[in-house]
Amino acid sequence: MAGPAVSLIVAVYNGEEYLRDALESAFAQDFDPYEVVLVDDGSTDGTAEIARSFPVNYVHQKNQGPSAARNTGMGIARGAYIAFLDGDDTVPPTKLRVQHQYLLEHPETGCVLGCNEWIFPNGEAPEWMTRDPIHDQLGGIQPGTAMVRRHVLDEIDAFDPSYRYWEFQNLFVRMRERGVHIHVLPDIVLHKRLHGENATLFPPESHPLLRTMREKLERERQE
Repeated sequence: MAGPAVSLIVAVYNGEEYLRDALESAFAQDFDPYEVVLVDDGSTDGTAEIARSFPVNYVHQKNQGPSAARNTGMGIARGAYIAFLDGDDTVPPTKLRVQHQYLLEHPETGCVLGCNEWIFPNGEAPEWMTRDPIHDQLGGIQPGTAMVRRHVLDEIDAFDPSYRYWEFQNLFVRMRERGVHIHVLPDIVLHKRLHGENATLFPPESHPLLRTMREKLERERQE
């Protein structure tokens, strides 16, 4: 029997509040074959019980952060294409089919993103959230919409585990350094939930993007 074409990696830490919704959406895809790999990053709540009530490939590890958790998921994933889902978000049933089809038809593309809809606590966007000028997306294109060819992630050593925030942006910078083509689809491929714990704002002196740019410059000097 052929293995999964796509591996959907769910990284979660103490996610019992929203995890059931996330996994129900993960298993409602109009695409086959795929697998759901769930990495429990040291949860102490009811995450494990909820996860094991679904046919996921489940692994538990000590808390190491989302980058390390996704790397663990990649270590057991079998798909040639890798997609991601946080335990507090959901995906529409078309996500895997639409993105996988695009990558099949465009071999020059290594990573495909998409648009998202927000889930707000009170149903309204906060005043500080703006639209990006290129795609007219509220809050900008979300990095968690990505589907990436497995070999691309392998070639750049996937996520840097020292990043606990902005790890996707760091990943995309390293992809572009390698000449990986990244495309954005107009399709909705993610329902992104905004809540207190994922609305972290960084002061300019500690923003992970600044660190990413410094590391990029250092690599360029060494070439």
